[in-house]
Amino acid sequence: MSSPVDLQSKPSVIERCTLPGADPASAVAALRPLVSEAAGTGEADAERLAGHLVSLARTYSTEPFTQLEAARHGLGVERPEFRLLLDTFARIPELRTAVEQGPAGKYWTNTVLPVERSGALDAALHGKPWFPNSVGLYPGPTCMFRCHFCVRVTGAKYEHSSVAGGNEMFASIIDEVPTDNPARMYLSGGLEPLTNPGLGELITRAAGRGLKLTMYTNSFALTEQTLSRQPGIWDLHAIRTSLYGLNDDEYQATTTKRASFSRVKKNLMRFQELRRERQDAPRLGLSYIILPGRAHRLLDLVDYIAELNAAAPDRPLEFLTLREDYSGRPDGKLAPEERAQMQEALSAFDERVRAHTPTLHVDYGYALESQRIGVDAELLRIRPETMRPTAHPQVAVQVDLLGDVYLYREAGFPDLKGADRYIAGRVTPDTSLAEVVERFVVERREIEPVAGDEYFLDGYDQVISARLSQMTADMAAGWGDVRGFLR
Repeated sequence: MSSPVDLQSKPSVIERCTLPGADPASAVAALRPLVSEAAGTGEADAERLAGHLVSLARTYSTEPFTQLEAARHGLGVERPEFRLLLDTFARIPELRTAVEQGPAGKYWTNTVLPVERSGALDAALHGKPWFPNSVGLYPGPTCMFRCHFCVRVTGAKYEHSSVAGGNEMFASIIDEVPTDNPARMYLSGGLEPLTNPGLGELITRAAGRGLKLTMYTNSFALTEQTLSRQPGIWDLHAIRTSLYGLNDDEYQATTTKRASFSRVKKNLMRFQELRRERQDAPRLGLSYIILPGRAHRLLDLVDYIAELNAAAPDRPLEFLTLREDYSGRPDGKLAPEERAQMQEALSAFDERVRAHTPTLHVDYGYALESQRIGVDAELLRIRPETMRPTAHPQVAVQVDLLGDVYLYREAGFPDLKGADRYIAGRVTPDTSLAEVVERFVVERREIEPVAGDEYFLDGYDQVISARLSQMTADMAAGWGDVRGFLR
């Protein structure tokens, strides 16, 4: 088995070869002696191979779901030489780093490679039963907001009578989930988790098994009274609050609920104060979507976070996830003027974060990370014709209050048209989650996608779908042992 080459010659030049402004020729020069050693070639061949390796790194750093045959044809090489290139690439760690730190590196490091390591992608690829790598519990029976972007049917909710039985069902899932991955399970929606009066008990049950739950919430109900009634909320690993603006007018325009910004801010300020009293309190973070024309508001977002930090100077907010709203952009790209404004706003935002909230971890996601470094970002988009009829229950499922197991994250809403087609089965006192997934996979059930079904997939689902399609194509082309390029 080949071993990695110990690089000493200008590794930074190689690692940075995928970034804007990089000089490919310098990377080729640095690679040439290493390629000669790794591939056992003469100087002329090493020069050619080094050029191809830099091209591969640049391709997969911007287009991570490129199929191997497409990459081979792009280089214009035959299969034996391409095989040599892949083997040599794997022996030079700095080339891998160049891909992972490139413009689309977050696809690799945030999602693809961690799921790859779990074994779930291989299980999905080969149609094998596998307990889902990610399990979302959707415990909320209702929501107090009516957000304009939400796919929820207006007024749709679960009957109150379903809560007790639903919580028993959730408890059974908590009891069966493997504990090898403490972050396997999370709480979200669907509807707002904090509207479930038994939520705290479920959280404590999960924590007792060593599970580190993150709750996705709007925090409208994260009041001191709620915390008193449901002390189990303190057993969460993290709370991620979705922000819908930075003042009451913006919040009302999105959620239709008056004074909701003020209430959420009050709740978070008090939660910060209470966190100071608990050494093992949940991590606290925010999720913020940059709406069209609001990139300049990022500076106000930093000020907002700094204000929350002032309520607990020794317990500042731990994280922030930033996302761009690409809805209404058929090509998945920003217009040139808007892109320039976004890059300028992100630069100013970075500077203010360093100055005012230096401990804050900011996750820019797939597209914004590219824009930060000056690359035109294009968000991945799966269409009905590229959806996988078998979905990927080995990778992720979501379970609602009725026990229905949804195959995609944006399908788990009550009364949502067409979403019931993406129910793999139902968890009952006689049927576990593992059994639902196993039956779906073993029976080789498929759902034929129709127009509009793509909206049931969130960003995570889209990445997993694209990765599985890429791996399938690579295997069909005879590249099974190296399918997907990076492993």
